[in-house]
Amino acid sequence: MSRHYFGTDGIRGTVGVAPITPDFVLRLAHAVGRVLKRSEERPTVLIGKDTRISGYMLESAMESGFNSAGVDVVLLGPLPTPGVAFLTRAQRAALGVVISASHNPFADNGIKFFSAQGSKLSDDWERDVEAMLAQEPAWVDSAHLGKSRRLTDAAGRYIEFCKSVFPADLTLKGLKLVVDAAHGAAYQVAPTVLRELGATVTTIGCAPDGVNINKDVGATHPQALVAAVHAAQADYGIALDGDADRLQVVDGQGRLYNGDELLYLLVHERLLQGQAVAGVVGTLMTNMAVELALRARGIGFVRAKVGDRYVLEELDKRGWILGGEGSGHLLALDRHSTGDGVISALSVLAACTRAGRTLSQLLSELILFPQVLINVRIAPNSDWQRNAHAQHVLRAVEAELGDAGRVLVRASGTEPLLRVMVEARAAGHAQACAQRVADAFAP
Repeated sequence: MSRHYFGTDGIRGTVGVAPITPDFVLRLAHAVGRVLKRSEERPTVLIGKDTRISGYMLESAMESGFNSAGVDVVLLGPLPTPGVAFLTRAQRAALGVVISASHNPFADNGIKFFSAQGSKLSDDWERDVEAMLAQEPAWVDSAHLGKSRRLTDAAGRYIEFCKSVFPADLTLKGLKLVVDAAHGAAYQVAPTVLRELGATVTTIGCAPDGVNINKDVGATHPQALVAAVHAAQADYGIALDGDADRLQVVDGQGRLYNGDELLYLLVHERLLQGQAVAGVVGTLMTNMAVELALRARGIGFVRAKVGDRYVLEELDKRGWILGGEGSGHLLALDRHSTGDGVISALSVLAACTRAGRTLSQLLSELILFPQVLINVRIAPNSDWQRNAHAQHVLRAVEAELGDAGRVLVRASGTEPLLRVMVEARAAGHAQACAQRVADAFAP
């Protein structure tokens, strides 16, 4: 059975348009509750959210849906996605729920779930939920309805958890930082963590009003942070997205570092500390320079499908702990069960502090390959993989690039488009090769 509602990161869409409507969210929570009760008589779920105005409505609908299935609810209020994952594990809850559309604009919202272990749930679990959605509701009687309560110190508990992963022998005293929380879920948490570890913190994107989340700020709009770092003459800028599970970093020179570079830094830091790194998981989009640099140090590297859940699945399968995406989703499974923008930022700052070197100095050996992406519009449902001419051109370009470049052709999951991506050591070569492949696939 294929999934109809769930995508790569839960269920997401425009508020007021199916499926992001209160009636559907109520039925979804009811269905999830019935699935949970197959293995636990009286489950408890935690519900957190970001700062979107629609969070109030969807939270109420979800709470009612769970209660109607005989499931107890603990409301966390605005809290980063990784904070919900942490508290789900710490509270021994059956499930964690996040109401967020991550880096999307405020008009969107979504629902994602965490297991009792604080990790993303499997495709099979999502299929079970969708199968239950297709059934008629089974409302419990009044004596068996679920109850709800609020965890008033949820943010404080998560703040202490974040601080606990920062090395006890280090301090951020003397560092001047700018924090951009995208007017999202970490608007209080991130500045507090960094200040309590000693940093001097200036903030932007930390004044949510329900409709400004991700608007011209945050990890998807880092230009605002670059300007703020210059204006404050700060050492570093930390940019999170709306639910604070991804990170981008800006140094004092205004240089932006993406997730690929920060992933390599996490590996580099562990090697400097004499720790073994068995292997690293990236995605199909991870820059080839990272792969080559890791392999040169004898570290295995594999690519998962795009999406942090697929990175996590590959890590679990191999028993590795480090992985991530260029978007800034970084996984260090010895520190947290899921990607965490605040903890990733602390890892970067700890590496610089311990080494007494800047981020640019620590990453001087890693020079990313130029990457060119061209979208090619194709006929809906066309069998592009059977295009003999295009496949011939593709093989020729791959042979030409050899070990000094890479070609990736993949279909969009939402539009009738092919995404052609080429990496090469020279930008002009990457552009020329990408155009050749794109032209070959064009109708």
